[in-house]
Amino acid sequence: MKDAQQIMTATQMNEVLHDLAEQIVGRHPQVDEVALVGIRRRGAPLAHRLAEKVGALRGRKIPVGTLDITLYRDDLTTIAPNPVVHDTFIDFQVEGKVLILVDDVLYTGRTVRAALDSLIDYGRPRKVELAALIDRGHRELPIQADYVGRSVETREDQIVKVMLKEEDGVEQVLLVTQES
Repeated sequence: MKDAQQIMTATQMNEVLHDLAEQIVGRHPQVDEVALVGIRRRGAPLAHRLAEKVGALRGRKIPVGTLDITLYRDDLTTIAPNPVVHDTFIDFQVEGKVLILVDDVLYTGRTVRAALDSLIDYGRPRKVELAALIDRGHRELPIQADYVGRSVETREDQIVKVMLKEEDGVEQVLLVTQES
């Protein structure tokens, strides 16, 4: 990696999550039907943070789960000979709920496709929506987020690196140009 530019600070990330929470409450004022499901790795802590913010706006606890999509990926054979599978944790009924999938970066749409395949194993939600901290474009599948924290113009040789204190010990979003 030769060039890294900070595109979001910890404070800005918190503000964006608050804005996303307000959008969710605006669309679902009662929030009784809403549950959040974070896509591992960084979508999971973001889902927990977002659930806290939505809950604080409405004075109630919002169910939140964590989804591991490893075995549902269409590139499973290319990522590792023995991929590590983590736990999926959804301890609430998905039937009849509005599930909001939460991920850090929306890129090709393949991660979301895998998450949708995985979710069906847990029941049939009434509706599934998508929240992404960053939408960087370059979609390969017809998938769009319902809630976007920030859209970032990128090139194919760049990656958006979301760093969270829970995973990385630091809080920021970087736009990194990869070495050729």
